[in-house]
Amino acid sequence: MDSSSLPGVRGHDIDGDAPSMCHREGGSGGMVWSYSAPALQCHDLDGKTLSPSLRKGDCQNQSSLGSDIEKRGGGSDPRAHIFLTQPMTVIHEIAFFIVVATANFTPRSDLGVTSSGQLVWLMAGYGLTGTFILLAGRLGDVYGHKLIFLVGNLWFALFSLIAGLSVYTSRPYAIFLFARIMQGIGPALLVPNAVALLGVTYVPGPRKAMLFAIFGAMAPASAIISPAFTSLLALARWPYAFFALSLLLVFITVAGVFVIPGELSPERARVPRGNFWALCAELDLPGALTGVSGLVFISVSWNQASIHSWRYPYVPVLLAIGILLCLCFIFVEKHARKPLIPLEAINSGVTFVLAAVFCGWGCFGIYIYYIWEFYEILRGASPLLATAMHSPIFVSGIAAAITTGMIIHRVGPAVVMALALLAFTIGTTLIATAPIDQTYWTQTFLCNLIITWGMDLSFPAATLMLSDLVSSEHQGIAASLVTTVVNYSGALALGVAGTVELRVNGGGKDPEHILRGYRGAW
Repeated sequence: MDSSSLPGVRGHDIDGDAPSMCHREGGSGGMVWSYSAPALQCHDLDGKTLSPSLRKGDCQNQSSLGSDIEKRGGGSDPRAHIFLTQPMTVIHEIAFFIVVATANFTPRSDLGVTSSGQLVWLMAGYGLTGTFILLAGRLGDVYGHKLIFLVGNLWFALFSLIAGLSVYTSRPYAIFLFARIMQGIGPALLVPNAVALLGVTYVPGPRKAMLFAIFGAMAPASAIISPAFTSLLALARWPYAFFALSLLLVFITVAGVFVIPGELSPERARVPRGNFWALCAELDLPGALTGVSGLVFISVSWNQASIHSWRYPYVPVLLAIGILLCLCFIFVEKHARKPLIPLEAINSGVTFVLAAVFCGWGCFGIYIYYIWEFYEILRGASPLLATAMHSPIFVSGIAAAITTGMIIHRVGPAVVMALALLAFTIGTTLIATAPIDQTYWTQTFLCNLIITWGMDLSFPAATLMLSDLVSSEHQGIAASLVTTVVNYSGALALGVAGTVELRVNGGGKDPEHILRGYRGAW
């Protein structure tokens, strides 16, 4: 399992709304995991965005036992009950972790992987395309969230199938890596639009609270269930896990056609047909092209450096191109009619919070990748035993989710963020100093218990802090920025960690040198 493959985690309050938008004062609830989604706003029963004056608590007064669908149609829409009781996002979350778990130790020999740097790319490549998240949300606004959600599932299914078939080709590593990179676009398309569908379907109330509470409780469980399921399939052959995922995604897509309601809000952006320039302006395609490309080039340069080092001229050239494209992105956004990231929303406070999130989640990305290597390569654990070793995150994750909701409105998001960074630091320090032959029940066990709290504490804290730092018209972009940083930090951090590992592991000649490389990465 790896964290760079993890699309970003998203926090919600007990009513399922982004904490920056609703339930800001009072109330309690647990943090809920979702992979990456722009901040949801409070909606009235007609799906219209509520005024800023209602965002600080009035939304919670709109208690309802039903959904927007039921309110609109008086319960006449036959799809409403099916959609309300269909835990499709939870199933998809488990499916996602299946792919995450498979891209670890098992396919190494089948793919002809000869270095740790190549293996890192299999993780980082997936998270790399998480930079499409901001554009995906805009696509949903223009073409409809349901359509983009279904397209994202089909995309994910197609490249999951290709990933599984790669082992039967003459160049398995290249094909598998290509499929992994393209896979990442699928969740980037479907997850923000899936959460948007939930956001406009449910009004705050007991049903919505129950749905997101169950969702939050299932997330830590999926991190254990899916590796276990994958390990069982790998006993036959690891591609079967990708085939199973592809079939599951196709099933979800077909079911979604019938059970997901159509667009509930009539306020979708309208673009004249055949007007390419109007479409470019509405989607901010120049901004998306320069911004996404710049981030991709920067990440590619660091991940290639972990394989070939910086001595190869093309590696620093890629880095320079990425920086130039990011500068072009800033220029484009200053003049865009509908920018993906309004630059006036970025100030020193926002930059500081995003930097803290980047460091914390980058640290977690390095931890989650190398700890599985540590289990299987240095301690000789089988995939199933490694899954068992990792199981404490299930209980710890649920406890952290509940605790976050209980304390964040009492002590404030800044304190919670500090605790999150402390959890990341302590957890990483514990595993980075653990000897190979030490019993699991000391440093490794404590690391798994503690570092999980960093995730569940940091995301809602960052979202709330950004909410306080930006103006009301930029509330939506606040959580989107956090989500994008969470996704991208894992991909970039793994490249940096792989470069350090390559420098200090002495060629990985024996377990001691391998451990030295892992510790350097941590």
